[in-house]
Amino acid sequence: MTTLRDVYVVDAVRTPVGKYGGALAEVRPDDLAATVLRQLLARTPELDPARIDDVFLGNANGAGEENRDVARMAVLLAGLPVSVPGVTVNRLCGSGMEAVIQAARAVAVGDASIAVAGGVESMSRAPWVLPKPERAFPAGHQQMYSTTLGWRMTNPRMPEEWTVALGEGAELVADRYSVTREAQDAFALTSHQKAAAAWQKGLYDGEVVPVDGIDLTRDECVRESSTVEALAKLGPVFRKDGTVTAGNSSPLNDGAAALLLVDEDGLRATGREPLARISASAVTGIEPQYFGAGPVEAVHRALKKAGRDLADLGVLELNEAFAAQALACLSQWPGLDPAVVNPRGGALAVGHPLGASGARITGAVAHQLAAAGSGTGLATLCIGVGQGLALVLER
Repeated sequence: MTTLRDVYVVDAVRTPVGKYGGALAEVRPDDLAATVLRQLLARTPELDPARIDDVFLGNANGAGEENRDVARMAVLLAGLPVSVPGVTVNRLCGSGMEAVIQAARAVAVGDASIAVAGGVESMSRAPWVLPKPERAFPAGHQQMYSTTLGWRMTNPRMPEEWTVALGEGAELVADRYSVTREAQDAFALTSHQKAAAAWQKGLYDGEVVPVDGIDLTRDECVRESSTVEALAKLGPVFRKDGTVTAGNSSPLNDGAAALLLVDEDGLRATGREPLARISASAVTGIEPQYFGAGPVEAVHRALKKAGRDLADLGVLELNEAFAAQALACLSQWPGLDPAVVNPRGGALAVGHPLGASGARITGAVAHQLAAAGSGTGLATLCIGVGQGLALVLER
């Protein structure tokens, strides 16, 4: 019987999150990924990069410049030894966290001693794609699809109720859990206020790293001047009489994140004290149109595996795809202290670069546990097509 090894998070970095068409729009996703790999390893100079057993990166698109296994491309572009392999994983919005989970699993079972995990997404540079015609030399027009976000080239065998737009899914979750427009706007405003305060206090300084040649020193979508009145003026996007607006939805973004994971032997090779230890994870499925509620059961399962409960959490990073879905999840977690939820702001303000977000919030939990000195933290996301993912860390 194999004895599982402890898995430690030695360090975690991320780029500032850029807005769609913003400061990072000219940077290829493979270069964004290479940036965080290079910066992560530069912060641990005692570690010989040749000792890295594998690099796991999440990416939700894979249709553009991040094709051909962006993890391996990033390894080469970052100047790591060619002996270091890389694998790209896709669990849509949960891809970055899935990469961390897979890397941690490899370390825990002894397949790796030192691994890097993270994620990357450039929604600005997501290409349009053209399906191949059913017959050669078509004379008519062909439909082109954007790969920026959501369903495309949907299988006609899928039930229509499963393939609604993500925003309509948020509306359905708001209906099911009785989340009002006023509550969504207030939650969104709080996210921006907390993110702005975190930047002003320097709370992100220890994890956000620069992108070479780009003048961006903080997350580009944080609006500290936003008000409830301004948010209330925005019209619904997905339903004429709906509650989901651009102001209470996460924006489209670009960014990358990476974490260094090790066992005890790997930890000695780094010469560093770890930020946190990975304790447990869980993934669950839910009806695709109610994807926003995916984290509810995933969180319960992950905590049970870790031998913890909601009251034990010192920090919970809940990815805010939409205010409606975040509030719906929170309503199903009695006993959770609201003060521990996204204390430095969430994706409504920071942004949601799909494949990077899971790694971003996992790294955020690790850094906050290290700052606290001890405790239990959890990171969780909802995932399009109806899944939830959660990861418990401890210190």
